[in-house]
Amino acid sequence: MDPKKIERINTLAHKQKTIGLSEEEKAEQAQLRKEYVAMWKKSLEAELEHTYIVTPDGKKHKVTKKKEKKIKP
Repeated sequence: MDPKKIERINTLAHKQKTIGLSEEEKAEQAQLRKEYVAMWKKSLEAELEHTYIVTPDGKKHKVTKKKEKKIKP
């Protein structure tokens, strides 16, 4: 993520704690946070793609994405 956007997130957080935010700033903060969380999740998924679990007997097992169970109505 662009360092300027991270700086803006921090500026808005500080302003929120001190004097409060306008509705426009609240919307901007929500959008920036959404972008930041999406970037963080993507980075974590990329890291996990290269992660292995090594058992005590020396075998390597690749970490895989857990399959989600579908809820029946």
